[in-house]
Amino acid sequence: MSGNPVSQRAGRPDRGFALLIVMWMLVLIAFITIHVTAAGRTEVRIATNLAANARAQAAAEGAIYQAVFSLADPQLDQRWMPDRRVHELQIGDSRIAVQIENEAGRINPNLASAALLQGLLNAIGAEPETSFDLAVAITEWVGSAPDRRTPDELLADYRAAGFDYGPPALPLESIDQLGSVRGMSPQLLDGLRPHLSLFSPASPDVASADTQVATAVAFADRRKEASSGGPAQRTDPDGPVTARILASAHSRGNAEVMQSAIVRIDSFNPMRYSLLAWVNGIE
Repeated sequence: MSGNPVSQRAGRPDRGFALLIVMWMLVLIAFITIHVTAAGRTEVRIATNLAANARAQAAAEGAIYQAVFSLADPQLDQRWMPDRRVHELQIGDSRIAVQIENEAGRINPNLASAALLQGLLNAIGAEPETSFDLAVAITEWVGSAPDRRTPDELLADYRAAGFDYGPPALPLESIDQLGSVRGMSPQLLDGLRPHLSLFSPASPDVASADTQVATAVAFADRRKEASSGGPAQRTDPDGPVTARILASAHSRGNAEVMQSAIVRIDSFNPMRYSLLAWVNGIE
């Protein structure tokens, strides 16, 4: 005798609902599996990129020290010179391009005259009136202005320009501090930055200077000759060498790292050197 038809029909919706739950569970498990797999792949890629960047960073730092030793090589025919020539190195799976620049070819805003700063501002495209005012403001900020005004007078100028501070009359500790000088814009600071250094002498070495710095020196010389009858003094060529080392490392996995350092090497004892600055990136 067959079962109760009513009971059989009543059980079919329950079996269908159970099947639906099972299907949804399978879909949920598949979704979770896909998500976990994708997350795992992402983490693997991140770890791979971090490892590649670490290798490139280490290679760039190693290239910096290789450049220091090559600058101090007692064999003159093997010594690297701060002449912007590009040296190619291979460290592990990283390729590094190293360039050495004579830091004396830059302008030191802590030591430069207002005329030299004005000439550089002119060279990067600032308006003549802006160049003059800003050059004076920089020398007042670092305390090298020949015509000293009282702190109250300087503070009044800054407050009139909308600032709640005045120039400290102290040497800069970083080029970025020039952004606080009255009249300095981000665009002008970006234009000045490649030509400035806190480790260069008061008078740049024209032989190592770029076009803008050479133009500024010529401008300052004309002003100097007009006022005193003689050109500006030059750097002692037999003094210590201060060099900016730029390293660009490329590693497997498209990793790229830019590293720069500034070193001073004793001309009388090349094996003695001082690491003046270490910067991630190129300034």
